[in-house]
Amino acid sequence: MGVVHLARRPGGERVALKVLRPHIVGDDEARARLAREVSSLTRVQSRWVAEIVDSDPWGEIPYVATRYVPGLSLHEWVQELGPIEGDDLRWLARGLAEGIATVHAVGVLHRDVKPSNVLMEGRNPILIDFGLARVADDPRLTHAGWLLGTPGYLAPEILHGDDAGPASDIHSWAATVAYAGTGRAPFGRGPSMAIMDRVRRGQHDLSGLPDDLADVLDAALDPDPARRPDLPTLIDWLREPHRAAMPTVVEEVRAPEPEDIFTVPLALASQADERTVSFFDDSPDPGPTRIFEDDLWEPPERVSFLERVRRGVLLAGAAVAVAAGITAFPWLATAMLLLLTWLLRSASLAASATGDRRRIRGAKWYDPVIYLLAAPWHVGRSIPGTALLALWSLGLAVAVALICYAVAAGVEATLFASGLVFAVSLWWGPGGSRVRSPLARVVRPLSASPATWLVALATVLAAAAVLGFLVLDGGVDWTPDDSAPFSSFSSR
Repeated sequence: MGVVHLARRPGGERVALKVLRPHIVGDDEARARLAREVSSLTRVQSRWVAEIVDSDPWGEIPYVATRYVPGLSLHEWVQELGPIEGDDLRWLARGLAEGIATVHAVGVLHRDVKPSNVLMEGRNPILIDFGLARVADDPRLTHAGWLLGTPGYLAPEILHGDDAGPASDIHSWAATVAYAGTGRAPFGRGPSMAIMDRVRRGQHDLSGLPDDLADVLDAALDPDPARRPDLPTLIDWLREPHRAAMPTVVEEVRAPEPEDIFTVPLALASQADERTVSFFDDSPDPGPTRIFEDDLWEPPERVSFLERVRRGVLLAGAAVAVAAGITAFPWLATAMLLLLTWLLRSASLAASATGDRRRIRGAKWYDPVIYLLAAPWHVGRSIPGTALLALWSLGLAVAVALICYAVAAGVEATLFASGLVFAVSLWWGPGGSRVRSPLARVVRPLSASPATWLVALATVLAAAAVLGFLVLDGGVDWTPDDSAPFSSFSSR
């Protein structure tokens, strides 16, 4: 129904930006309905929900922006780290129930609670994708015999063709919590027809869960929606697990607008793509659309053409300065450049490990401490890649030196040309992204304004000029070698 980007608001805050497809909101009636629902959902404020922060239903390209959650989905979390146990599982169950209750409080249903629509921010579950559309009434979007959702997490009344209600989200909540605690779908896997038949019959597997929680989930997975416990009762029990037996009467959700009491017409605040599943689809859970740091969406005007030119010129000036340094002090400059490359690659690997850990566990106050403690490991880990990049770059530099020898170029010209190629190869060679990434964090802010760029460029060119003057005045300094190893290079 849309494409999700990682975007930034004007103040720098990251958001999940969902650009809706034109056929979803292709007419004024659909846009008006979208505007009404966005208005309702903007009232949702909960620590357990990725709330809407901005929207434009009437724009040329309608969009909805929600709070960005830097974490794995529950589906990915369990696949990578295993089932959630003990108090963490009860915490997840309670937080997810409270998030659903918050959505119900504004008069709408979620309709698609499942592991891929729950993001893990540390140990906190964050609910996304409020409400799967009642688009089955629109012949442009659906076909006879098709339904929207994921087999195994849809309530049986929906599979029977009845309208969804508050109890439908409770059934999906229970199936999602069961998956989190066992690592498997409670209604099994296989063809969709078989899964949905088990859902309709209430044939689920909760083995491996704590007995008291299994009893609660068993009641919430009852095929009869009228017999499922309501959300307030579930939340009270999760706060105090030793309460008395739970009532099974489910209260109706009272919506501000009666005509839209049960559903949201569009899947709005999603960081995961919705999916149309046929009765013959055997996929257990399609999972969410992943949002990577490299997919960071920026408005085109953020980085102008002139700024890109400034970046390129500054980098070219730096390459000239490096080549001048290698010309003036071949051994020392080459050794320092290789050492710098090693350190930059090590720092980049450490930063990537920290980012991966934050996506799984969330940001923690002790992240800098772990970064420092793990630094020696990443320093050693970067040695093979650095060696490959160095050999690649040195090989190209030697090839350029041989060409210079063939044309009888002088030692200084040969060193400058080889040094320039060496620097460029370290930037673009295999594994060079680990060099480019940290250096880009320096080059980009320096190139943001013409004033700072001019100062940086003047500094770099001045360094290159000083090094060039040293070569013209005293020749090449081969320290720590006392001799001039290539003194006869040009006298062939």
